[in-house]
Amino acid sequence: MTITFNLYSSEGCHLCEQALQLCQQAKLEPSLQVVDIVEHEHLAEQYGVHIPVLERLSDGQKLFWPFTQQQIEELMH
Repeated sequence: MTITFNLYSSEGCHLCEQALQLCQQAKLEPSLQVVDIVEHEHLAEQYGVHIPVLERLSDGQKLFWPFTQQQIEELMH
């Protein structure tokens, strides 16, 4: 399946772990790529104080934490 969503996160971020669990519950995982912002300076600058952030790659629409499973499911459609 094609990657259609990025979850911007960072290792050791407990909110990011919660967001990933919500993505898994919404069955988003096959089309999800988790991106560690620490590995990309521009992403760290852009999302450093906002992670986790879920982005739909087709149009750049983003969900900023806190978000719910229902919001993830709406973003999927």
